[in-house]
Amino acid sequence: MALYRDEAVVLRTQKLGEADRIVTLLTRHHGRVRAVAKGVRRTSSRFGSRVEPFMHVDLQLAEGRTLDVITQVETLDAYAGRLGNDYGAYTCGTSMLESADRLVGEDGHPAAQQYLLLVGALRALADRRHPSGLILDSFLLRSLAIAGYAPSFDTCARCGLAGPHRAFNPGAGGMLCADCRLPGSDNPAPETVRLLAALLSGLWPQAEASGDRARREASGLVAAYLQWHLERGLRSLDYVDR
Repeated sequence: MALYRDEAVVLRTQKLGEADRIVTLLTRHHGRVRAVAKGVRRTSSRFGSRVEPFMHVDLQLAEGRTLDVITQVETLDAYAGRLGNDYGAYTCGTSMLESADRLVGEDGHPAAQQYLLLVGALRALADRRHPSGLILDSFLLRSLAIAGYAPSFDTCARCGLAGPHRAFNPGAGGMLCADCRLPGSDNPAPETVRLLAALLSGLWPQAEASGDRARREASGLVAAYLQWHLERGLRSLDYVDR
């Protein structure tokens, strides 16, 4: 049975049998991996608490015919403990885990950029570097961009005409000029568009200078854009305080 080692963030778990769990991981070198953690639901388990959602771990796995098996786990950072006393940060983090699970491609395919983005976003949340909502929206936009769904905020998403533009359409890929505007497009405020561009580019001084109204409107547009490309929304976003 071949062994391999990798770093990972635990995305979710589900019960298996009487004492085991299936653990979904986003790894640095092997992309999304679903593996069995044997006996972790027993009180005598050596690493049960290390394979819970939000855990950042270094682990060894044995290749299996259907599911790999976790054989060793070492904690790199326990984000659950650092986020658990802040409801806003915790719910934002939960949305990050769910979106990472949905946006990463087939199991076993490398997804190093998505992994590094998720680790960096969770660390920023845990360290309280920026407002939680801004970190979440920035993460979602960047994660979509890595997955091939980068929105356009500075130029028209259809013809490439330089902005600023007033119409936003998720299905078209972002902002649209007057000639390309589609029925049903939103008309966000200019400050909101600037905020979205800053979040996508990581321009934090500009993002943090935004007002509450622009942040609320930006969050709604990010959620709509994400839902369009995932074909359904994130359940965890319903619990995020907007």
